[in-house]
Amino acid sequence: MFKNLILKLIRLYQKTAFFHGVIARQLFLTDKVCRFTPTCSQYTYQAVEKYGVLKGLFLGLKRIIRCHPFSQGGYDPLK
Repeated sequence: MFKNLILKLIRLYQKTAFFHGVIARQLFLTDKVCRFTPTCSQYTYQAVEKYGVLKGLFLGLKRIIRCHPFSQGGYDPLK
């Protein structure tokens, strides 16, 4: 039940233009925020689906921490 709530919140974030448009431009000065493929939110969604809420959110947080201007980024699928 809690897992479904987390997954719905991630989907809401993904579908909300406010986060990707206004906030992205203000914080990162570009529309493209995530340097990785899949995006950090897609990665976190997959991690929560596969490993459950605690481990999935932990893996997602680790991924988000690696997503910074000095990171090379690239293809980084969930293992």
